Amino acid sequence: MSGHGELAQSTLLQGTASNIAYDLALLLFRGIINLFFREVRPRGAFNIPLDGPVIFVGAPHSNQFLDLLLALQVYRESGRRPAFLVAAKSMQRRVVGFLAKSLSSIPVARAADYAKAGTGKVYLSPDDPCLVLGEGTKFLEELRPKMQIMLSKAVNSPVAEVTQVISNTQLRIKNEFHNESEKSTKLAREKAEEAKSQGIDGLSFKLLPYVDQNEMYHHVYQRLREGDCIAIYPEGGSHDRTDLLPLKAGFAMMALGAMAGDPNVKVKIVPVGLSYFHAHRFRSRAVIEFGPPVDVAPELVEKFRMGGPGKRDAVSKLLDQVYDALKAVTVRAPDYDTLMLIQAARRLYQPPGQHLTLGQVVELNKHFLLAYSYFKDEVRIQALREKVLKYNRLLRDLGLRDHQLEDSWPFTLPHFLLLVWTVLSLPGVVLHAPIFVTASIVSKIKAKEALAASVVKVAGRDVLATWKVLISLVMTPVLFAFYALVATCVAVKADAPLKWVLWTPFLTLLALPCLGYAALKFGEAGMDVLKSLGPLIIALVPGKHGNLEYLKRVRQELSKELGEAIDEFGPQIWEDFDKYRILVPSASVPPSSGKPGLWRRKSGVGAVDAQGNLLSHPMTWLDERLFGWSRSAETSREVSRAASPRGSDDEDFGDYDDLLKVAQSEGGTSKKLRVVREREIELL
Repeated sequence: MSGHGELAQSTLLQGTASNIAYDLALLLFRGIINLFFREVRPRGAFNIPLDGPVIFVGAPHSNQFLDLLLALQVYRESGRRPAFLVAAKSMQRRVVGFLAKSLSSIPVARAADYAKAGTGKVYLSPDDPCLVLGEGTKFLEELRPKMQIMLSKAVNSPVAEVTQVISNTQLRIKNEFHNESEKSTKLAREKAEEAKSQGIDGLSFKLLPYVDQNEMYHHVYQRLREGDCIAIYPEGGSHDRTDLLPLKAGFAMMALGAMAGDPNVKVKIVPVGLSYFHAHRFRSRAVIEFGPPVDVAPELVEKFRMGGPGKRDAVSKLLDQVYDALKAVTVRAPDYDTLMLIQAARRLYQPPGQHLTLGQVVELNKHFLLAYSYFKDEVRIQALREKVLKYNRLLRDLGLRDHQLEDSWPFTLPHFLLLVWTVLSLPGVVLHAPIFVTASIVSKIKAKEALAASVVKVAGRDVLATWKVLISLVMTPVLFAFYALVATCVAVKADAPLKWVLWTPFLTLLALPCLGYAALKFGEAGMDVLKSLGPLIIALVPGKHGNLEYLKRVRQELSKELGEAIDEFGPQIWEDFDKYRILVPSASVPPSSGKPGLWRRKSGVGAVDAQGNLLSHPMTWLDERLFGWSRSAETSREVSRAASPRGSDDEDFGDYDDLLKVAQSEGGTSKKLRVVREREIELL
């Protein structure tokens, strides 16, 4: 008995130590997120199960290391500590690996991370698509069954599993070469024939080792049996595409395998969509949306338990079910041009003076993309598309953004304060300039390297933010130590008293973060004002004022035409369209009466927000954000950034903030669920 007691106590202590390490790592990560992002807003937080085994399935995986903010939001909203499945190669990096291990991450070995170049060239048999032929190859020495062979990037790097090595120049594969492109086998054949016509014998290839994932699945099953939660990005590696990549089947096998092994385990799968506004930029914004949990059907578990075709069918059906759930919480566009068109249309639908929440922005983008996919071939929609594109070209010709057309007001107090903000932020900017410059240069180099090594990335932007953060984490303490040393040397050279010489490094290390934070806040306010000067400058240039007024008229006409098109086509997609659509009220709507509640913005002097409430005056924002740091701004987050001159993101505050804390203080979990559901219905 004493042995069992000691084992239980040891397990408890290990769990406590693990939780402490997790919380400390999350505290560090929260600081990183708060510095890098200007705003992160969760939606649908009430969908997070408060107990029981859960798999959080996130997509798109478009911001590499910073996508770990999923764990931060889950912990903040529910107190749960999800363990991420992280590539084993990433966990070998010092900073990322340390943080990932502290967050109880489970390493996943990926065969592609250990790929090696194969000897010779290969091409496909013209008669048998599963027969691979070689020229100068050493298949018997380099390959074994269950290993994989990956063709060159010229044919989109398709992969196939080796089933039989016949000779040094012949082998059989399990299925045709495949990747996200359905035409990969045909393309590989065409490229090989083209190479032969040029005197080149086939295509280059890489060898991928067989990776045994039994240990990884063991850790996953154990956590799920214990009622814990895990998080995974099933697209595999990160990318910067506008649409989702095909999902890997791993999470489906985890859920089905855990339930098949223990009938008492009931796994829920929560789809999580991440929407970034300029993800790679410092001080950008993000929305993280939690969809309704997907229950794993008992019949799928029975099929999985049977094995063979039934197992494959069960995994496939669950995969499709979760993919459909992810589509409901993500903004997906077939290409970059379509995404830009949709965002332009959404801004035109938003009348001047209106400042939508981040949640409303994401929801409108999804609605616009869905409607455009249905009606893009309609004559009226095509004509409207051309007008929107022409309007965008006119904006670019004048060097303006859409939201700046409403900012053409004369000089005001914030404009005069621009010089003051610049002076206040200058010391911190200069002192931290080495970090900014180095992070920018290194991140661009790493993006090029990642792009060269990947077949799914477009520009490698998904790694930019990660490397900016990593470089900053490494350089900041080194630079601060250097400044402290320089300051101490200066104090010694100046024959300062010994007491001040000893205090100099400590005072320097204390002052530098303060200067950095001041540069961040004052510089942020100054940049907002600086970006609003465009229309004012254009209006002062002789001959340009007419162009500005013309653009305003074009915008009004386009907004009206777009609204009419939405009223015509919207009811054809959504039932009860007029009742449940996201409304954008007129700027003339008066402020709501009554006391400000949990979801109501504070009244003030300024523009009207998306709910019909007046926004704060710029000087109120300045006082609360920079000087007063009032408690009201901290607890309710109701002071609108949009009341001050807006940045290029053209987005506003989100729907959920400190929701769990506020709701629980008003009456527990059931109260929280009711309040949030009522709010979501209201937002629709």
